[in-house]
Amino acid sequence: MNNEIKRELSAIVGAGWMLDTPNELHVYSYDATPLYQAMPDAVVMPASVEETAAILQVANRHRIPIVSRGSGTNLCGGTVPTEGGIVLVTNRLNDLHEIDEENLTATFGPGLITAELHAAVEAVGLFYPPDPGSMRISTMGGNVAECAGGMRGLKYGVTKDYIMGLQAVLPSGEVLRFGGKNAKDVAGYDITKLLVGSEGTLAVVTEVTAKLLPLPKAKQTLVAYYNDLTDAARTVQRVIAEKIIPATMEFLDAETMRVVEEFARIGLPLDMKAMLLIEQDGTDAQVEQDILRIAEICRREGATAVRTAETPEEGAKLMAARRAALSALARVKPTTILEDATVPRSHLAEMVEQVGVIAKKYDVQICTFGHAGDGNLHPTCMTDERDQDEIHRVELAFQEIFHAAIKLGGTITGEHGVGIAKAGYLDLKVGAGGIELMKRIKEAFDPHGIMNPGKMFAKDTRRRVVVNTHECGHKHG
Repeated sequence: MNNEIKRELSAIVGAGWMLDTPNELHVYSYDATPLYQAMPDAVVMPASVEETAAILQVANRHRIPIVSRGSGTNLCGGTVPTEGGIVLVTNRLNDLHEIDEENLTATFGPGLITAELHAAVEAVGLFYPPDPGSMRISTMGGNVAECAGGMRGLKYGVTKDYIMGLQAVLPSGEVLRFGGKNAKDVAGYDITKLLVGSEGTLAVVTEVTAKLLPLPKAKQTLVAYYNDLTDAARTVQRVIAEKIIPATMEFLDAETMRVVEEFARIGLPLDMKAMLLIEQDGTDAQVEQDILRIAEICRREGATAVRTAETPEEGAKLMAARRAALSALARVKPTTILEDATVPRSHLAEMVEQVGVIAKKYDVQICTFGHAGDGNLHPTCMTDERDQDEIHRVELAFQEIFHAAIKLGGTITGEHGVGIAKAGYLDLKVGAGGIELMKRIKEAFDPHGIMNPGKMFAKDTRRRVVVNTHECGHKHG
């Protein structure tokens, strides 16, 4: 990308918002995904939809790759600029434009931090349920791009279930609006839902309208400990079978419990094989009734101990410890690889057991935790990217884990997305015909292939590779 193009970009956003020094480019050469890095040619930070459209027009005219990103918290390598080009940062588009209490919607820019949206709507008695683990850092635009999930997915669903309307800029620079505040709208193809989870490969989102719910009046937390993984998994199945849908239903295996306890010091018993952390919300009476029934089911299905948090503060402390699981595991070794293979709830125990068998087979350390209620597991490997032999074994282990999930009727990713990390496995889930259809959809939006190239569709079957262009000089882990 020559200096003339850089001057053109600088004129659009202002000199202070076009970055191209080596140190500045390095900051945007990686995201939260280990083992991937590539240097962009320039970083631009637009402050309006008009500036965003002008940047895309320049990129389209010169056939320059565009990678849009927010905070870079994704775990699939989705915002690594593998082919150089322009990283378009949407963090300046961070206004909360409106909380509409009559239509129960919020409208905001993609740069709004997820936790800030939560706080703003809860201050007026409303509720935006999706709660990704990175919510204090992640942007709502990133949540939309990856269709982020979270611990409340069992009861409330994920990002796609709440996005009602989008403003988006196509690669050509054309600005379009899809959806809106209507509770019902079946006019044509649902482009809004298509863009949610499209991982920046189709367009740049510049405004979002999301559905809100009334804030639940009460919530209560329960923890149950097990000596047997199968008992814990069977408890999850039985709770749902008895028509109780908890707000959250989280699973931690013994290794994860040990590491979290070392990190958080909350008194987790280290002689147990697994724990379930369950939270229910709703009216006072419904929450009390459901928690009593859940506790009874836990005991009946083999829990060795069941405890209900006595205060909201105690419950919040338990949930905070669960949210800290990744941070705790990341302290163990230099490189932490977090995955999200997902299976039907009925196969949860079998999947957990297979992860353990696979970890032993390849002699790697894998802890498993995740969203038990919706079958979304997070097998997490603590390793060291400098040990190439071990990294190869980690690759083989995760390859086998993904195949196991598919065999059990599951999927290669429940909430993290495909990006680079799982592009080589997408065909396992959607088949060759599905991939060809997706490619034709992308071509309709992006005929010159400039939007986040190298993502979603694999160029080869390797799952992970350190990309080190433009003499990065550093491999992020």
